[in-house]
Amino acid sequence: MNDVKIANITIRYATADDNTLLAELGASTFYDTFAADNTPENMASYLAASFSPEKQAAELNDLLSVFLIAEVDGATVGFARLKEGQPRVIDIGLRSIEIARIYACKEWIGHGVGANLMKACLSEAEKRGCDTVWTSVWEHNTRAQMFYRKWGFVETGTQIFQLGDDLQNDLLMKRRVRFSETFHVSFDEMSL
Repeated sequence: MNDVKIANITIRYATADDNTLLAELGASTFYDTFAADNTPENMASYLAASFSPEKQAAELNDLLSVFLIAEVDGATVGFARLKEGQPRVIDIGLRSIEIARIYACKEWIGHGVGANLMKACLSEAEKRGCDTVWTSVWEHNTRAQMFYRKWGFVETGTQIFQLGDDLQNDLLMKRRVRFSETFHVSFDEMSL
């Protein structure tokens, strides 16, 4: 399956009923991405604090947030969370939105899930009238940094990310939301 690109990825908005799905998916994708480079204690602490069904329910109810879920033939293969607002440490734009999370299940990495989620994130940013999209990426996550650079993000600063008792450095990356340009995708085209 590694050589096959999947064309029928659909993106949908998460609903309140997706809180358990997002808790499980968030915990598993975060673990798969970062466990090898962090202590089991710090991972367990962060996962417990960040990915309970109750925590996801609260994030789903946040009017400044939106979750997008990627599916292939009804099976969940990834998700993204967008949250309107500025980073704590630097001014990004007049009206900005953060890609707080964007993850694909490890067996789907390289099959277009991330690209489809990014298109949906940029479309949602445009729909909300945002001028800038930003994210924070762990300084040691070179794969994610390359992904964001491919989509036109540039480094604009740093901030601290706390994983358990470990204070880590994240790179802040941003890009302009280009209204009516190359990456404009309507939700109808993406089966939302």
